[in-house]
Amino acid sequence: MKPAHIAVVALSLVALPVFGQATANPQIPAKMFTLVNATSDSVTAVAVRGADTGPATDVGLGEPLSGGLTTTTVRLPAGDCIRTFDVTFANGVTRAFRDIDVCRFHRLRLGASLRPGA
Repeated sequence: MKPAHIAVVALSLVALPVFGQATANPQIPAKMFTLVNATSDSVTAVAVRGADTGPATDVGLGEPLSGGLTTTTVRLPAGDCIRTFDVTFANGVTRAFRDIDVCRFHRLRLGASLRPGA
C-alpha cells in the first residue's frame, strides 16, 4: 500500500468518531433569533431551555415586547437545536412553546390563537 493511501485511511479513522458525535446530539453555538408578537398582550420575559429539560435561561428582552406585530431579535445561548421557549405575558401568565427547532427556523411568531386564555 502506498504511503498516501495509508495517510488517507488513518485520517478517515481519526475523523470518523468526531463526525459521529456531531450528528448524535446536535448542538449549536449562541445565535440570534427573532420573536414576533402578534398577540394583543405585551411579552415581558422570555426564557429558553433545551426541549423540556434543564433550567431556563432568560434571553433578556430589555423592555416589554408590545402586542400587535412587534418584533425583536434576541441572542439564544448555545445548546440543543430543539428548545422550549417560556414566554411571560404582561398579565403574569407564562406559556411554554415546546419543540421549537432553532437550527431549522430563525423566528417564532406568537399569534393571537396562541395567546394564553384564548
